[in-house]
Amino acid sequence: MKLTLDKKHGNRIEFITKGISTTFANMVRRYSMSRVPVLAIEKVVFYDNTSALWDEYIAHRLGLLPIVTPDKTPESAEIVFTLDAEGPKTTYSSDMTSSDKDITVKENITIATLGPNQHVRFEAKAVLGTGRNHAKFQAGLVSYGGEDDLKMFVESFFQMAPQDVLIRGCDVIESNIEAIEEVLGKKVEKKKKKKEE
Repeated sequence: MKLTLDKKHGNRIEFITKGISTTFANMVRRYSMSRVPVLAIEKVVFYDNTSALWDEYIAHRLGLLPIVTPDKTPESAEIVFTLDAEGPKTTYSSDMTSSDKDITVKENITIATLGPNQHVRFEAKAVLGTGRNHAKFQAGLVSYGGEDDLKMFVESFFQMAPQDVLIRGCDVIESNIEAIEEVLGKKVEKKKKKKEE
């Protein structure tokens, strides 16, 4: 198998592959889109909201914010984001404070525009999930086309770099293969052979 980077721009990459089947490319595509763990806001508690937007509307918007998800983030991770803002002003994702300095939200996404004397204060909890459960946990889009030399396109949703979407998807594939091998006893056989060598 041979990969050649064709284009790279921001959150998008394109590359040419040689020596892989469409079946394999489709497996990588599906795993990268639906099995890569991503942080997203799951629960919001409003302490005050006198803006023109309902609590549910803001909560839905918060759930779709791209949250930077470091590799190997523990499954039990719970990151809390808080916001306390008063108008007149436009509040952005960067105005929120994270309970973990390494985990932030993509900047400059509007949360709400507050008029004079309008106030919004909430606490939002982000957890890990996958695209299999909800679209807000999807890491990005992956597609491919062509016959002999497949061209693959990856666009991340800003939780990670586009190449990491593929790398983490392949890590999940490898982990699943190892789990199957362990059940079948193959992993034990491999370890024995390595020791003998």
